Amino acid sequence: MITDKEFTLRLIRQLSQALEKLILDKPEESLMQKELDFESLMKDIFKFDFKELSSKPKDEVIEIVKERQERDQKDYYEMLGNLFYYNGKVLANNDFLDKAKTFYELYLQTSGIFALPIINRINEIAKK
Repeated sequence: MITDKEFTLRLIRQLSQALEKLILDKPEESLMQKELDFESLMKDIFKFDFKELSSKPKDEVIEIVKERQERDQKDYYEMLGNLFYYNGKVLANNDFLDKAKTFYELYLQTSGIFALPIINRINEIAKK
């Protein structure tokens, strides 16, 4: 039986992978066929939509993530980094890009993974 935590973690990974494909301009046909509704995924994960999430200060979002199990936090940070990076690029919103940078840095710290694409995104954001 799948618990709510496992289901939520699967949604987080699904959203993060979908955003990663959009960031790389490589959306799969199956992704488009599924018509992933980012807003409904956001509501399933956080219980509110992206508009409300994006209006919260970074510290408040970090506190929301810290309420989750420690082993799952890296997945939240990666997904949040991808989410804010994608929306920051599409909407040319520097506040979103700044949040993306913070969440990517927290992802690198909590995961202990050397992720060159994420490091490159952080450097790209830092140049702006």
